[in-house]
Amino acid sequence: MSVRTVCFLLVYVLTLEGGGGVTADEKRCDFFKGRWVWDKSGSYPMYNGLECPFINPGLNCQKNGRPDNMYLNFRWQPHGCSLSRFNGEDFLRRNTGKKIMFVGDSLSYNQWQSLGCLLYSRARLYSLRLTHQGSFSTIFFDEHEVSIMYLKNGFLVDLVTDEKGRVLRLDSISRGRLWEQADILIFNSYHWWIHGGPLKSWDYYQVGERLYQDMALMDAYRIAMTTWARWVDSNINPAKTKVFFQGISAVHYEGNDWGARSLETCNGQTEPILGSNYPGKRYVAEQVVKDVISEMKNPAYLLDITLLTQLRRDGHPSKYVGGALDCSHWCLAGVPDTWNQILYTILLKD
Repeated sequence: MSVRTVCFLLVYVLTLEGGGGVTADEKRCDFFKGRWVWDKSGSYPMYNGLECPFINPGLNCQKNGRPDNMYLNFRWQPHGCSLSRFNGEDFLRRNTGKKIMFVGDSLSYNQWQSLGCLLYSRARLYSLRLTHQGSFSTIFFDEHEVSIMYLKNGFLVDLVTDEKGRVLRLDSISRGRLWEQADILIFNSYHWWIHGGPLKSWDYYQVGERLYQDMALMDAYRIAMTTWARWVDSNINPAKTKVFFQGISAVHYEGNDWGARSLETCNGQTEPILGSNYPGKRYVAEQVVKDVISEMKNPAYLLDITLLTQLRRDGHPSKYVGGALDCSHWCLAGVPDTWNQILYTILLKD
């Protein structure tokens, strides 16, 4: 057996174990189709949430008294390949001098915190700084000059208040200048759109000069996402900046979505839904996002996290959030770490 063959087989084995290669068979690989498996290696969780200084108190489920910890030990296993193990040292080295920016709602914030925790370790001697300026937060790793940024912007398009009230301008983005400075952009927009009652944050939609008090929600969402896509195509240089879109993150407030009793929620769930199929409905917004991205001149890379989150009824803060039941955000350590592991694997491929 030649040295070249031995090297190939070694890489193949490491790949199947998630040891650094991307995939055993690229043609069969889909990072977003797969199943959650119990990890016996002791590699999960990938950090101790009790030690990470970036986690919002409401997402630190172990610190808030969640008694079970099985949810921390599941690994996402895509069909036909395995994800690369997240290596914080390697991530920082590869991105020396770069700015990585999450733009979106609290699910973007969830992913931003996760990445910060994956890169942080008390054992490392990195000097870092955490700053908050209004809706803009940055973790800066001095040695590598890497900035991990989060900009709160749940609609991406403009929301303004004038004499008419709160107006969501579906065809306008006037505050994207900060986005242009990033080397890696991860956008997100969905959950603010479905807020109703006292959580609804707009009174009217506007397209051009015309105001609409009522419009089909997904029509409004499609117009706004098309505005975002055109802004990216017009303002972002793909040779300099990689653009991702965080897909639709699932919620688990209705047990009948996964074949349980209708009154069942994420509260008390201790393990994922087994297998690779979710019995509930898909989100209409998933197809809207896919349609819009497919029409881009330089398509964003869709982090299509819907299925892998639908299967994780057990990963939410539930009642261990210090307030109302939360079946939409995610415990840290937890599910968003896999989103960042996928992001890392994609960047390794590139």
